[in-house]
Amino acid sequence: MNREFTNVNGLSEARLDLLAKVAVLYYEDDMDQMEIAKRIGKSRSMVSKMLLEVRKLKMVEFRVDFPLRRDEELERRLCFKYGLEQAWVLNTTASQNDESLTRMVGKLGARCLQSRLFDGICVGISAGSTVLEVVRAMPRIDFQESTVVQLIGAISDGSNPVDSAQLVKALALKMSASCRSIPAPLMVNSRAAAKSLLNQKTIKDTLEFAETVDVALIGIGDVDSNSSNHVTRDYIGQSDLAKLKRRGAVGEVVAHFLDIHGEPIELGTFQAIGINLKELHSIPSVIGVAAGVGKAKAVVSALKGGYINVLITDAYTAAQVVKIGDELDTASYMVGNERGEGEEIDE
Repeated sequence: MNREFTNVNGLSEARLDLLAKVAVLYYEDDMDQMEIAKRIGKSRSMVSKMLLEVRKLKMVEFRVDFPLRRDEELERRLCFKYGLEQAWVLNTTASQNDESLTRMVGKLGARCLQSRLFDGICVGISAGSTVLEVVRAMPRIDFQESTVVQLIGAISDGSNPVDSAQLVKALALKMSASCRSIPAPLMVNSRAAAKSLLNQKTIKDTLEFAETVDVALIGIGDVDSNSSNHVTRDYIGQSDLAKLKRRGAVGEVVAHFLDIHGEPIELGTFQAIGINLKELHSIPSVIGVAAGVGKAKAVVSALKGGYINVLITDAYTAAQVVKIGDELDTASYMVGNERGEGEEIDE
């Protein structure tokens, strides 16, 4: 006796195949229900019931995909003011750094990153919630002989989804690439401990390899103690953040703190394990992603320091970044005039 296989939903394999066929014809091939009825030899009402069954069984997934409109004028202004290679600015009415804004900026970042990938590429990745959204939005595309490498050490135990240790694996899976990780924490509390870790062969080899990446994808952090995106929060406390802010720190890239002019600020005895700022400068294409107007000063610090040459952000943040840059340029001009700089010297 020939018995059909029955799955956990109590449906035969033949029934599931038929439901899947109807779903493909309706949702992917854009056929109407009458056409499908004729194709499979059923009534239109039967097809309608089958589509309801498909949805009930969750054989199809629905989601709202907002159009990712870009603000070309702000992109031009950013590139002109900061000498960027490219700026991708999401034209959105959202002014807050909420999850939906971060998600949409991440999708825009994924489009940018995808446009720069090729067979044999080496991609470096740091950490952060917007970087996570970029990786989530990336489609699965095979890139032959490609590699994804971790640029900074792990946050806590490495189980945090915004952690570079998790992100490097997730992006490598999307690209069918190999991955290279840094088996070390993001920070240590002494120079001696940092030196010891950096001399270990696996870490040393990975960081040397990281210097050769073609494209780096990095998050831009701020020094707001209430920020959920602060990747160093597991290592430095409120008092250390307060000290950093008093010393002028406004932003952070690859676990290095910066003032508004992009100058690095040391964090006492704490030492970052990962690529340093000089090495970041040598990477041909560094994509910085940041969402929310609260990140504006941090973005300016990364731009002023020349640590990124491609920026992915939203319109509100971009407008603030341009405004802050104009204010800094005006302040520098005024100081220069007070000092007599730019005046001709009589021989």
